[in-house]
Amino acid sequence: MQTVIIVIHLMLVLGLIGVVLLQRSEGGGLGIGGGGGGGFMSSRGTTNLLTRTTAILAAGFFLTSLFLSWLAGYERKPASILNPSTSPAPISQPGSAPQAPVGGLLDSLKKPDAPSAPQAPQSK
Repeated sequence: MQTVIIVIHLMLVLGLIGVVLLQRSEGGGLGIGGGGGGGFMSSRGTTNLLTRTTAILAAGFFLTSLFLSWLAGYERKPASILNPSTSPAPISQPGSAPQAPVGGLLDSLKKPDAPSAPQAPQSK
């Protein structure tokens, strides 16, 4: 299902890019696309059609983006980096001392105990 939504999303993206590139430039930022008499797309009706099409494609893009983000969050399982074990933490009884998790991230970062003082080599 996720693949189908991604394909629809990509088709919306390509359509949106095409429709935006077809629109006439009104600001004339680089001095291209704004002037001239009878051009390819110069009628008022075509401008309304392109504006409406842009709005519909943008809404579709927005909805598929939201759906894909929801789908990605729905399939994700909560995880802890401090306790990578797959089994749930044991529930301690009231009044008992809490137990530290075995084999967690903090245990793997702990350095092995070094000898307290240098020792002379032993001969055999």
